[in-house]
Amino acid sequence: MTTLVEYKKARQKYAPLETFSAGLELMGTEAKALRGKLGSLDGARVVVRGGEAFLAGATIPPFQAANAPKTYDPERPRRLLLKKAEIAALADAEAKKGLTVIPLEVYSTPGKSGYLKVRVAIVRGKHKADRREDLKRREADRERARALKTR
Repeated sequence: MTTLVEYKKARQKYAPLETFSAGLELMGTEAKALRGKLGSLDGARVVVRGGEAFLAGATIPPFQAANAPKTYDPERPRRLLLKKAEIAALADAEAKKGLTVIPLEVYSTPGKSGYLKVRVAIVRGKHKADRREDLKRREADRERARALKTR
């Protein structure tokens, strides 16, 4: 598994409750752009409409802008390929107050096929105190590692 594009601030802003792996329905230029590590998941979310899940708000530029169609929209919603039970779970989480569904990363599968997939998570937003607590824990871990290293 090779991570191509990652939503880096997701772990700071949100506490993941459950994760899913979904296929992405892309155009050829979008797939090439993602393999070139172009694109951004900042501010992206997953919405469920009409029994289908879509990745909305993700920016994937065309691989070669000069060869892209004139009507190309880098922020168009892209369909996610999930099982019906997984789509139902995402729809239930989307309906609950305080929960949201976001993409964590886009990655390629190993092997000959090399499909592009996205890892989505049902998350709950962290409060400011929770974020501070995480920072304190990380700093304490770093100090512990330094102390063990100097021994």
